[in-house]
Amino acid sequence: MSELQINTTQNVKITFNAAGAGERLLAFIIDMAIKIGYMLVLNWTFGAFDNMDQWSQIAINTMLSFPVMLYTLVLESVLQGQTIGKRLLKIRVVKIDGYQASFSDYVVRWFFRIVDVYIFGLGFFVMLFNKKGQRIGDMAAGTAVIALKNNVNISHTILENLKDNYKPTYPNVIKLSDNDARIIKETFQVARVARDYQTLIKLRQKIIEVVGIKTVIQSNDVEFIDVILKDYNFYTQSM
Repeated sequence: MSELQINTTQNVKITFNAAGAGERLLAFIIDMAIKIGYMLVLNWTFGAFDNMDQWSQIAINTMLSFPVMLYTLVLESVLQGQTIGKRLLKIRVVKIDGYQASFSDYVVRWFFRIVDVYIFGLGFFVMLFNKKGQRIGDMAAGTAVIALKNNVNISHTILENLKDNYKPTYPNVIKLSDNDARIIKETFQVARVARDYQTLIKLRQKIIEVVGIKTVIQSNDVEFIDVILKDYNFYTQSM
């Protein structure tokens, strides 16, 4: 799965995982199944009109086929870049310049489905060789499809699992910033795994100095830093 980096108008770089060709193909199949199901229901429901003259039948069939023809365009516009298939697969159309895709972008993507989908599935093969996972319609509209699945677990953040009855020990931890807490947690995790006791000692001393702790209850460095992180989460989540 390739990464897609979006550089917003505020010059902030955001990195996403581009949706894989397999995910997009499965989303397409789900959407196609929904369309086929709709057409089958219509066929069963309006079969009584088969006795009408040819032109009337063509007119009715054309009118009833509009939801199928406009399915992708309407849903992506209403659901902010998702169809039912995309929503189930947790993928979404976004603008590669940081803006949310507009209706005109969805129109361009929809129009190019004629080439991408109905000409030997050309778009699927284009995606396989495109670094951003774009089909021809995406390239024309300046869009891409990203994966929304969150592969980040709590250990990768400053968050801590706290019990409902958790009681904090050091109220002065509110002097720390989120960035301080992040640096402390990252350093703590690396040092603990590597059994780098010197780093743990220095980290403990620095925390005591910055936070202004007069009395330390825990004698163990690991326990002390662990409590500091939990206390910081307790107070900041209560704000």
